[in-house]
Amino acid sequence: MGRILVADDQDAIRRWLARELVKGGHEVEEASNGNAAIERLHAGAFDLVLTDLKMAGSDGLDVLRTARTLHPSTAVIVMTGFGSVKTAIESIKSGAFDYMEKPFKIDEIEVSIAKALEARRLSRELDDPRRAEDDAFDFDRIIGSSPALLRVLDVVRKVAASNTTVLILGETGSGKELVADAIHHNSRRKSHKIVKVNCAALHENLLESELFGHERGAFTGADRQRIGRFELADGGTLFLDEIGDMALGTQAKVLRVVQEHAFERLGGTSTQTVDVRLIAASNRNLSAMVQSGHFREDLFYRLNVVSVEMPPLRERKDDIVPLANAFIHRFAGALKKKIDGLDAGAQTLLKRHNWPGNIRELANTIERAVLLSEGHTIALADLRLEDVLSMMSVTSETERASAVKIPLSGLALGDIERDALIEALKMTNWVQKDAAELLSISARVISYKIKMLKIEPPVDHRGLTTVGRSMRAHASTQASAGCRTN
Repeated sequence: MGRILVADDQDAIRRWLARELVKGGHEVEEASNGNAAIERLHAGAFDLVLTDLKMAGSDGLDVLRTARTLHPSTAVIVMTGFGSVKTAIESIKSGAFDYMEKPFKIDEIEVSIAKALEARRLSRELDDPRRAEDDAFDFDRIIGSSPALLRVLDVVRKVAASNTTVLILGETGSGKELVADAIHHNSRRKSHKIVKVNCAALHENLLESELFGHERGAFTGADRQRIGRFELADGGTLFLDEIGDMALGTQAKVLRVVQEHAFERLGGTSTQTVDVRLIAASNRNLSAMVQSGHFREDLFYRLNVVSVEMPPLRERKDDIVPLANAFIHRFAGALKKKIDGLDAGAQTLLKRHNWPGNIRELANTIERAVLLSEGHTIALADLRLEDVLSMMSVTSETERASAVKIPLSGLALGDIERDALIEALKMTNWVQKDAAELLSISARVISYKIKMLKIEPPVDHRGLTTVGRSMRAHASTQASAGCRTN
């Protein structure tokens, strides 16, 4: 997956490309002309630029040369409806990775993009082997384009290069550790380690030994000296996860390190000095803990120099499908399985689920689905619907109780059943088999009830079976895949 800039002055083509690339898990920005594309290149780097050749103002070659000058590792693919040997040669000579003539199909451009991104990755690894690890934690690798996530990334991009302490707040599984990794690998300390400690996983005495180390004989069983995590992180970054679970006594010792960069090992008398950047994270309300006396106020203010709050996945609905596609790509690759993505019913269900476990829960759900899937797309059944539905939080119990309004004049039970069937059919794009799974009834029963209740699909679905609809969708894709020439 990559961060891609699509530049084309034909709105329909540009939006079509952007939409299809987002479905594939890429992060996409659009530029409606060459000048806008060049402005975006001055604002930041992209993994790949997909640019039309003939545009008003600055043309595609100007965009190509700007990209190669400002960001030499950025791959560029040039598109044109006025193909000629001369323009192709000029594009390649100027540094384009590929040259594509319109009209083309989406799978053709996807193949070219995949090759370009892989070539870019290999080139960067050969140029500097350490970049492979840095690339994995680049901010642009954090998938999502929701406003809530972009606000977080805007802040952490600005503070990454400094030595400022950062406090990351958010629910379990929302991506706090990923952001900490990205901050470290985009800082001046990236040549040193980022050392991680889960404060909730260790008892107070064990946590102090883990953080500060101990001398031989410091306590029963301490038969040799041990270096603590602060010393291991010297020159780099120490990430204290779930710091809200740390005991007050340990908090006092951490505060001293933050203020003086000094501490003593357990059982020791000599002072150790370290140069460590501290990043802390918590799923608790630390402000409230300060008020209740369970977290030191002075430490809180020392940590809270820059505070970011990771949004829960339920507030990032638009990011769910791109994240799921990224997980499909990862897990299917590991299992050597060919899975192209999610069908309409599966996408709808993923968006309707409340995801109390956030990204971690989504990853586990997709991994299980990839293991169970026998086709080339993830369907409702692959998500083990009975498990997912039992956890769904589409509405609260109170909302469900009030969802059906019964007038004083009464309400026929058949009307309630009809509404439920129509809602399930809408959610699954009028695919009866998927709607039946959603309602936990058989395909035969739902077919009978649709006829009995005289439920008519919308015009664009009327008269189509599941197979017929798939054939029409395939034909539509083939028809729209070839984009108009300039």
